[in-house]
Amino acid sequence: MIATDYKIPESLAGTILEDIVYSKVHELRGAMKKFPAVAIESVLDRAPEIRPFKKALEGKSPAVIAEVKKASPSAGLIRRDFDAVHIAREYQESGAAAVSVITEVQHFSGGLEVLATLRWNSSMPLLRKDFIIDRYQVIEARHAGADAILLIAALLDSAALKNLRVAAEKYGMEALVEVHSESELDRALESGATLVGVNNRDLRTFEVSLETSLNLVRKMPKGVLPVAESGIRTSGDLGRLRDAGFKAFLVGEQLMRAESPGGALRELLR
Repeated sequence: MIATDYKIPESLAGTILEDIVYSKVHELRGAMKKFPAVAIESVLDRAPEIRPFKKALEGKSPAVIAEVKKASPSAGLIRRDFDAVHIAREYQESGAAAVSVITEVQHFSGGLEVLATLRWNSSMPLLRKDFIIDRYQVIEARHAGADAILLIAALLDSAALKNLRVAAEKYGMEALVEVHSESELDRALESGATLVGVNNRDLRTFEVSLETSLNLVRKMPKGVLPVAESGIRTSGDLGRLRDAGFKAFLVGEQLMRAESPGGALRELLR
């Protein structure tokens, strides 16, 4: 699959995701011309050694993937005094298992340079969180120092989902496959995913409900590590999801809005 041929699913037409992904396609076209995939692949032998992502989540209980995020379409600017390195160090000192780094530029004010910087200033595994629709982005992620990538099932057909997950493994990374419905969960499992995140935020409407996670975790087979994403605001929320069967939790906005993101993480884990 190449970015110029990408077609957004009809179910997402008219949503904010349509705008995000079409801007992503435009961005990829420019990047591919400037830095062809073959050129990036040629220097991957010098890329940083992979840090096992899933193993890091299995090694903590509860395991929090703490997110570094400056802004979002739904919340606008989340943190004006944005210092990714300082925030990641707070997370590490406060018990995070891994860090999620948003690299989408236009709508989230992220960037691959943030990921690359954190790679050399943090010892935790890093997840590239973006709207990944092309193998080129998998190569970019490896080059920038990611240990895992996020794949959003809503954006990808079954073949693309499997191909991108396999591509991540080819380059030594793992894939966290994100779902929001039972049909997406079925496709994630069919793709061979063993790391499955349930996003409690509906990316079509941005409405949030923990019931999404509570309903879908019951349908996950043994051998799959479930990750609850979005809407986790209190230790009570985390405890409720943990009791339901979740082993790991991706938390972003709740931490990034706090005066001390690390302090907020400690409070959550308490």
